[in-house]
Amino acid sequence: MKTSMKSLVISSLMVASLLVASSCQKDDMNAKNAQYASVLAVSADGTTSVIEANLKSALIETTALTDSELASLLKMKEEEKLARDVYSVLSQKWGNQVFLNISAAENNHLNAILLILANYGSTDISIGEAGIFADAAVQELYNELVAKASVSIEEAYKTGSLIEEMDIKDLIEALNTTTNENMTLLFDNLLKGSRNHLRAFNRHLTTLGLVYTPIYISQSDYDLIVSASMEKGNQYRMKGQGNGKGQGNGKGKKGQGNKGNGSCKN
Repeated sequence: MKTSMKSLVISSLMVASLLVASSCQKDDMNAKNAQYASVLAVSADGTTSVIEANLKSALIETTALTDSELASLLKMKEEEKLARDVYSVLSQKWGNQVFLNISAAENNHLNAILLILANYGSTDISIGEAGIFADAAVQELYNELVAKASVSIEEAYKTGSLIEEMDIKDLIEALNTTTNENMTLLFDNLLKGSRNHLRAFNRHLTTLGLVYTPIYISQSDYDLIVSASMEKGNQYRMKGQGNGKGQGNGKGKKGQGNKGNGSCKN
């Protein structure tokens, strides 16, 4: 009887070990087969858009936004709308493709911010009429930029550069004040987009033999940006392909969105 019981215990332990090993191998395979993709689409002229489906798939579960993080998102929402609306006017004014393309990209960036806001249950996702802003300071800036850029195509390119470097400055500040991973993902890619758009406007200014003097960022930072190649963006693990976080007594492997049981050793 004792011998039979001992054999049964040993057999049970062997089966359990095999199940754990199989689970670990499956988790390892899931990690190896995880799909990664960029959340940015960059055209030859530097126009940079967010691939919204990939952005949504790359988001992870986080704590709720703090008041300052929400305020930061809403501020960038206004800046993206400002850029979109100014470029839309300039596209009609000058019939230039760069303003048409980047205006569409800024509208895309605006939608990406709305996606993040909606992800956290924010109801402040209205955009409003083109060229109209609730903030008096933003409205005044919009009016000034449109008036300045309507003087000549040269001033229009300079205005585009000014808008992009303003975005660069504010996005860097936003990145330095948030720990939210989804906001970091979005702002980091919007920052790449702004740098690409700044490069695009710089190309047109250079073609005209003009030199732009930055206002919101340093000359050295500006020179470093415009002398570099267009940025393509990082690769992110897509949801359902290993975004699950392990939980339990041990360290769970990241698998197909499932929670690890803590049995596998890293």
